[in-house]
Amino acid sequence: MEKIEVPSQKAYRLIYPRLVVLVSCIDPATGKPNIITIAWATPLSVNPPLAGILVAPRRHSHELISSAREFVINIPTVEILDKAIKCGRVSGRAHDKFSEIRLTAKPAKVLKSPIIEECVAHLECKLVNQITTGDHTLFVGEVVAAYANEGTFDGGFMNIEKVRNFYQVSGDTFAILSKDLLKPEF
Repeated sequence: MEKIEVPSQKAYRLIYPRLVVLVSCIDPATGKPNIITIAWATPLSVNPPLAGILVAPRRHSHELISSAREFVINIPTVEILDKAIKCGRVSGRAHDKFSEIRLTAKPAKVLKSPIIEECVAHLECKLVNQITTGDHTLFVGEVVAAYANEGTFDGGFMNIEKVRNFYQVSGDTFAILSKDLLKPEF
């Protein structure tokens, strides 16, 4: 099959779709929590347990994560897709996203940043490094606590028969996984 050229500014879309997460953080001066919708989140290390998120410096959450030195990666499902998209459309500088979008902030187990109750899993991360990567900052967090709703994390992985995560394909286009699991035999 013939290969087509992909403009370098669009090359990142070749590694889509990407899991959508809601990152919660806190203003250390006021205690006001905030949420940012992100598709650029990834595990970085098993030992020590590290996770990374990429945030543009112009985002309000960038300032909060830099100053509070912590964040929580919350895993939403399609049941709150509309709310997750709304979190990415308004700025926490001018809006209380938890209140306006009707999401529930609950105390985290270790951090001051809250978890989002409506999400099925949570990774509490203490910031250990931040690296400028072009037009985004990679925030590297050590996972200090991780937990999921009972029945959603079975056998060491998310149960896709019970949990319907969503993935950004491009812009406002999202996908979900089929329930089929592929287990190649070697």
